[in-house]
Amino acid sequence: MAEVNHSISSPQAHQKRTVVYVFMFLLITIIGLTYVKWYPYYNKTILASATHSIGASILGDNADMPSVSWSSALSYALAYFNSVWEAAVLGILLGSLIQVLLPANWLLKVLGKTSFGSTAVAGLASLPGMMCTCCAAPIAVGMRKKNVSVGASLAFWIGNPTLNPATLIFMTFVLSWKFTVLRLIFGIILTFGVSYLANRYAPQGNSADFNKMIEKAETEEKSSFAKRWMKSIGNMILYIVPMYVLSVLIIGAVRVWLFPHIGEAAGNSLLAIIGFAIAGMLFVIPTAAEIPIIQTFMSFGLGGGAAGALLLALPSVSLPSLLLVGRSFPKKVLFFVAGAVVILSIISGIAGLFIL
Repeated sequence: MAEVNHSISSPQAHQKRTVVYVFMFLLITIIGLTYVKWYPYYNKTILASATHSIGASILGDNADMPSVSWSSALSYALAYFNSVWEAAVLGILLGSLIQVLLPANWLLKVLGKTSFGSTAVAGLASLPGMMCTCCAAPIAVGMRKKNVSVGASLAFWIGNPTLNPATLIFMTFVLSWKFTVLRLIFGIILTFGVSYLANRYAPQGNSADFNKMIEKAETEEKSSFAKRWMKSIGNMILYIVPMYVLSVLIIGAVRVWLFPHIGEAAGNSLLAIIGFAIAGMLFVIPTAAEIPIIQTFMSFGLGGGAAGALLLALPSVSLPSLLLVGRSFPKKVLFFVAGAVVILSIISGIAGLFIL
């Protein structure tokens, strides 16, 4: 009789523990985003509406861009990490907790499929995050470790910076509604369309493999929470932090090559659009930093075409963020995403020639 009671209570205890874990994850997420994103962005929205500015460009004065050097790399890295470190810490924390607090069978059933539905749910779930591409990368890594599909993981990762509601509001106040509409259109195509198509470049499993993943995940969840979380966050810190710092230093050092000073005549050419699309895809910036960068560049004669290219290319991905997720996605997927960002940015730039 005692054995029967134990068999009945065990699933109930597991269900209760799952509810507690999900509540913990949501609570940590809400508190973290409120402190790091939502409240600061509320204040920045008021600033943008009153001054039509959200601050100076992180690249500084384009006319006085520093040469390639160690001091140039260090100065940019310090400015960058001073802006993003809180969000980066939150991203690593959530990326580790998603692996141990959220039920794996639920993640697999909702986000583990290669259907457009899974991609759409993940893309919509990215909207409250409002993180830059590097800060969202650890969460995408955590999702992939829980066998979330390539399309869904990409939609969450890319949707954070490209469809950031706060950035779209800032953009409207600082640049114009035309920039906002252009960004929204191409951001939706990139987040939902490109992410969904990327599933084709990932190994496809069958229903038997799917069921085995669920069984394996449920077995792993029975082990100690502390042990699983320490392993999860330890692996993230050991891999992500050194790669992150080094790649930002390299990008900071060569930024003068990526964004050379160009005259007004060349600033609206097709060659400039292509060049800025590639440079923007490689370069790393904090959340919404593309707005003052474009604002500053346009004051030096950058045309609407190149501005339209930077509008999508700068926030979507970067070389550091691609390196951060490099072990979690097939290489074909990452090349496809990087190429898609460049191509869509060029198209956005061509559109910018006529409407910006």
